[in-house]
Amino acid sequence: MKIQKQFTEIITLIKEARYETFKTVNQHLINLYWNIGEYISQRTEKEGWGKSTVLQLAEYIQKQEPELKGFSDKNLWRMKQFYETDKDYPKLSTVLRELQPAVEKIFKENYVFEFLNLPEPHTETDLQKGLVKQLKNFILELGKDFLFVGEEFRIQVGNSDFFLDLLFFHRELQCLVAFELKADKFKPEHLGQLNFYLEALDRDVKKANENPSIGILLCKDKDTEVVEYALSRNLSPALISQYTLILPDKKILQAKLHELFELYEQQVGLE
Repeated sequence: MKIQKQFTEIITLIKEARYETFKTVNQHLINLYWNIGEYISQRTEKEGWGKSTVLQLAEYIQKQEPELKGFSDKNLWRMKQFYETDKDYPKLSTVLRELQPAVEKIFKENYVFEFLNLPEPHTETDLQKGLVKQLKNFILELGKDFLFVGEEFRIQVGNSDFFLDLLFFHRELQCLVAFELKADKFKPEHLGQLNFYLEALDRDVKKANENPSIGILLCKDKDTEVVEYALSRNLSPALISQYTLILPDKKILQAKLHELFELYEQQVGLE
């Protein structure tokens, strides 16, 4: 059906924008809403789309792409209004620079969180989980060697439970790789904690034919990003050398960490 084809075109717009949106969240996210608003506005003018059609579109997006958030009929209609309010500006870039603070604040508060699939209300814990999820996607994009094992992966030591932010298995290295994300300054005890987790992984999770587990600690405070590897005491010098060559470069991880926390700081009001 023609209407479903048009709905599919909206889905395509959303998917193409998601990755670029996260890299430069304000500009690209507002661009996406502008494009969707323009699309809906044109269909309203040429084909008589109304609120009932926009409701069908919202339901279609939810059915076809249930993980996408922030595209309710109410939000879609707001995107149309956003476009129609500022469409007379000569260039979109000018619109983005000259958005009134109140309008920009509405977009940040109402849409950015939903686009990252964060629940309501948006606590700092929710934000942390959202960032961990984006980190997981980034690690999986680094190459096919990383296989996802679990998020908030539970390990038990004695009668206590501990939870790793992310756990992967690396096919070439044949070992478990744990990632821990800390929203504060690097402290030696962070590495000590991660080494503690690695001991538990090697004892209770690692299989006999696998190499000792390794950990990657990512810390970000106000001024700096720190990436450190935690390596098991049971590793031979040859394995340490192999791990160092194959693991993601620290500079790449630091750059991604900076990008993730730039978004984090925008949302929680940190400087």
